[in-house]
Order: sequence, then C-alpha cells, then structure tokens
Amino acid sequence: MSDHSAHTMPPVLSPREREVLSYIADGLTYDQTARRLGISVHTVSTYLRRIRAKHPAPTLAHLVRLGLAQHRG
Repeated sequence: MSDHSAHTMPPVLSPREREVLSYIADGLTYDQTARRLGISVHTVSTYLRRIRAKHPAPTLAHLVRLGLAQHRG
C-alpha cells in the first residue's frame, strides 16, 4: 500500500491570487493593491484569505515570504 500524502503537490494559487500576493510582497498596502488591480480592498482581503487557506501564513511577514518564494519559483 503506497502513501499518496508524501507525493501531494502544494496547493496552487490562482493567477489573481499570485498577482495580489506579488503586490503585497512588494510592499504595497491593501488599498494600493486594490487600486492597481481595479478591485475593492475587501476583494484584496478575500484573495489573501484564500491564500492563507491554501498555505499557512498567520502574519503579513509569512505572506511576504510566500510571495517572494512564489516569485522566485
């Protein structure tokens, strides 16, 4: 019996989630990110909440590290 959990791929972010995360990792505020993307601040928060559901990121610093890792990878 093989263990499939060892080969599980990390959750994939949507293109928009990656875009929001990239702006946050670059140091933009939620408001600045929202204006750049033409969406509301609430929608930025929703994307970040979805990202946190896929990847544990309890703080903004964790989100920034995740964003930097996504950008490099």
